[in-house]
Amino acid sequence: MQDATATVGELRRRVTAFARERDWEQFHSPKNLCMALAAEAAELMEHFLWTESHASLAVARDGKKRPEIEAELADVVIYALEFANICGIDLAAAVEAKMAANAKKYPVEKARGRAVKYTEL
Repeated sequence: MQDATATVGELRRRVTAFARERDWEQFHSPKNLCMALAAEAAELMEHFLWTESHASLAVARDGKKRPEIEAELADVVIYALEFANICGIDLAAAVEAKMAANAKKYPVEKARGRAVKYTEL
């Protein structure tokens, strides 16, 4: 399975099947899933702790660390997909709506090349 050919729907179905085969849906409340998502995001961040921003891409590309970083990112995505599954959120629609809202908050002519909050543009 590769990004170029996999669909969000297919990933969601695989995550659902995995949880159902193990009878884990009983534990997958929105509260537990968002806590697990935050915990996995923290584990991903741990790989970059004490690294300067300019050096973080080198860390992400490090052959020894890369498999662990990929695994943590996968955990983050899996929990996000399962959260969407349990809560009945159309993830593609939610992303599209958020991108449209962000486009209004951060118009290209004001935000290009600037890393500030929309209230400071």
